Amino acid sequence: MTTGLLIIAHAPLASALRACVLHVYPDADAAIAALDVPPQQNPAETLEAARQLAQGLRTARLLVLTDVFGATPSNVAQKLVDGVHSRLIAGVNLPMLLRTVNYLGDELDSLVNRALAGGTQCIMQVTVSAPQNQIKKRHDSTHHDHHQ
Repeated sequence: MTTGLLIIAHAPLASALRACVLHVYPDADAAIAALDVPPQQNPAETLEAARQLAQGLRTARLLVLTDVFGATPSNVAQKLVDGVHSRLIAGVNLPMLLRTVNYLGDELDSLVNRALAGGTQCIMQVTVSAPQNQIKKRHDSTHHDHHQ
């Protein structure tokens, strides 16, 4: 059984994330829906749009991913999920989505864990070691690299 994914985020993030995922997994089109929440949109309208998108996925399980906990998309999503057949994760990012799409057949608990791991394990500081970014040694007249 496949889980449906619904991304609810500030416009245009949800659609952009969906497009990125479909670039890598084009066959996942029917399993992923996106709801961009524009500024000043009535939360009741957003909730109704989210319900329609969730129903359109035609899955028994739903994972809702939102961008910022406590913001309108997240608050609407909290009213949409039941905690049993549907779950909510705030802080969506592209690595999280890619990991999740790869395991849509997993049980919902496992899928939530994979999503969280994908989202957090891919956050890292990357050091740049290209020669053009390295600090050049200054030639010190008192320092001799070779003996005379």
